[in-house]
Amino acid sequence: MKTIFKRVPALDKCFSILEYLTEKKGSSSISELSTKLDLNKSTVFNIVHTLTDIGVLENSSNQFRFGPKLYVFGKAAEKGSDLIRTIHPFLKEISKKTSLSAFLGIRSGHRAVIIDKADSSFDLKLSSEIGSRIPLLAGAHGRALLSLLPNEEIDKILRENELSQFTPFSCVDKEKYRAMVCDVKEKGIAVDREEYIEGVRALAIPLNINRDGLQIAIWAVGLKNQLKDESISIYSNLLREIAHKIEIQF
Repeated sequence: MKTIFKRVPALDKCFSILEYLTEKKGSSSISELSTKLDLNKSTVFNIVHTLTDIGVLENSSNQFRFGPKLYVFGKAAEKGSDLIRTIHPFLKEISKKTSLSAFLGIRSGHRAVIIDKADSSFDLKLSSEIGSRIPLLAGAHGRALLSLLPNEEIDKILRENELSQFTPFSCVDKEKYRAMVCDVKEKGIAVDREEYIEGVRALAIPLNINRDGLQIAIWAVGLKNQLKDESISIYSNLLREIAHKIEIQF
């Protein structure tokens, strides 16, 4: 049964500021935060100075950035997260056996957020930072995450959002895209052949774990010459096996 509660708007605004700073990877002024997030300037002023006062942010010449306490929280969360701690060795296994970079991500609204990774050992490799937010309606990662949703919610997301032409290979037909998501539901694997970034391929697998309201997936990414057609079936089976090993632990 869904818990009934009264949402606290100030917390939503607070976390929108923290998410913006995460995406920017730098410092911001009160004016910039107010403009970019469409928040009242006095509201931003009070929030950032409160966060600074408790050490979550720090102020340098009226430019606000992450403070030491936030890094302490982050490390504590990393060590305390049984989810990340359990899955991380499997990311390393994927990377070692495929020479691809492996990522663990969750759905957050219309974005996928990377929460852990294992980089390829190749000299030339593809990587993204933990905390990076990437479009949900793009590539294998998005279809894997969407496949965990009820069909009605998938339809709602597609109805309310347009599909972007990231590359010449991107699918921008909503009916075809929905069929691709349904295919992931059936086969348990999503394949990206240069749909999100030209020259880059990916495989993604949804994870069915016992966490209400959480859509989570693993994806492996590499250059076209690293993830060749003849490797897709082999690596897909590897990801399915690993997904099964993970799911029985939750």
